[in-house]
Amino acid sequence: METSIGPGAVGVNLNHIKVCARCGLRYDWRKSASSTLKMTYCGALCERADLGFTIDALVRAERIEKAPVPPL
Repeated sequence: METSIGPGAVGVNLNHIKVCARCGLRYDWRKSASSTLKMTYCGALCERADLGFTIDALVRAERIEKAPVPPL
């Protein structure tokens, strides 16, 4: 059973409310600015502060090819 609170016909569905792993803020995970870790962090700033990077930046990063090391 879904529980709704608040004004309006729909209100706020408590099944969509999560607590950020970094700052402890309650947020609606469907509206989180963190596109990959929505269920963990309230936004990309908390994601970056906790991990040191964002998963989105990691996915978009280009691989830099290193020159091959010559055999000894």
